[in-house]
Amino acid sequence: MRYAATYSPRIGVSRLLALYLIAGGIVAATHTYWAHVHSLKGWGSALLGTVLWPLLLLGINLHIH
Repeated sequence: MRYAATYSPRIGVSRLLALYLIAGGIVAATHTYWAHVHSLKGWGSALLGTVLWPLLLLGINLHIH
């Protein structure tokens, strides 16, 4: 007896990465990391805050001085 293949949608790595970066952008924006991107230090801080956003939730400051 043959059974039809069932379709089970899988979430790929690229979708998880996109969700991670979107969440990071939102968290970094709420912690004012994207407010001061007028210099290279500001861009570095914003990118660090976006990629390492779980550290922001723990209270670690990632602003580059």
